[in-house]
Amino acid sequence: MDEVLTKRLTVRRFIVTGLGKQRPALYAEMGQCVRDGQVRYREDIVEGLEQAPAAFFSLLQGHSFGKLLARVANGAG
Repeated sequence: MDEVLTKRLTVRRFIVTGLGKQRPALYAEMGQCVRDGQVRYREDIVEGLEQAPAAFFSLLQGHSFGKLLARVANGAG
């Protein structure tokens, strides 16, 4: 938080609660923006459930950017 103040950064977020009937249109439009590369996001992925506690503590210490995920299976079925 200190960096936000000292660098005079503006922090914004999307608030999607309370959209009601507009939610499907928002999801469709934002999904297309992500697919087109107009909106980008970062994911930090750790491998294995056993890594999740350390990753969580790292997140609390500010070492993660974007969404933090723990991959517990390789997705092959």
